[in-house]
Amino acid sequence: MSHALTLTLSCPERPGIVRAVSSFLFAHGCDIVEHQQFDDAVRGQLFLRTAFACLDGTDAGRMAEAFRPVAEEFGMDYRVAGDRPQRLLVMVSKLGHCLNDLVFRWRAGSLGGELVAVVSNHEDLRPMAEAAGLPFVHVPVTPGGKQAAEARLLELVEEHRVDLVVLARYMQVLSDETCAALRGRAINIHHSFLPGFKGAKPYHQAFDRGVKLVGATAHYVTPDLDEGPIIEQEVIRIDHTHDPRALATVGRDAEALALSRAVRWHCEQRVLLNGSSTVVFR
Repeated sequence: MSHALTLTLSCPERPGIVRAVSSFLFAHGCDIVEHQQFDDAVRGQLFLRTAFACLDGTDAGRMAEAFRPVAEEFGMDYRVAGDRPQRLLVMVSKLGHCLNDLVFRWRAGSLGGELVAVVSNHEDLRPMAEAAGLPFVHVPVTPGGKQAAEARLLELVEEHRVDLVVLARYMQVLSDETCAALRGRAINIHHSFLPGFKGAKPYHQAFDRGVKLVGATAHYVTPDLDEGPIIEQEVIRIDHTHDPRALATVGRDAEALALSRAVRWHCEQRVLLNGSSTVVFR
């Protein structure tokens, strides 16, 4: 019997890296089932993702420790992940299209992770969450209570053993401290190709400018508002017949698609940070 583990790494480019990885896996009785790599000639970095089958009982932590000498030889930043589904906490406000799409894909088994709770600063989406059998936690954000609200969020992340926080049109800006606490494990969806059309009524802004493409961007959350490393972008072509309401409808489709892909790829260990950008092994 066997089960799957995934090795991801980045390091300075030099000969012998792939051979070292494959030799290590062979020596430990592992069978490579998927391998992808990217040589960034501009930055002189190599990025690699290798999924492999190994005997039941093989622990990701022990494999990571065994791999350490190889990593040190090549200056690798690496991780070995097991096959346990990532636990996802979704944050929402009043718009439910992204939550609805995530719930559908979760139930269909195509999301790549397990939804464990929904947190919101409003009560509007409680029926949707509870109909899906998910705990719904109302954490209001008042003018003087933002710090307490974010403290409660981090408590919930700990309580539910959350691997990834998904901001599914959560209309609050997280503090720098909370962004730092969730570094690399929080994904946001933005309603345009960054940094266009920020602020209120983005689709009215797009209509006024006569845009011909509506897009959405899924990115990691950082203290720099809406400027974190981009994971996925979706685009849909439109024309002059689309009024602001029609643009919003099209835009929500783009948001749901971009967000669900970003979540799935993150859960499958397919996203590696590359400075201020990402490498995504699809």
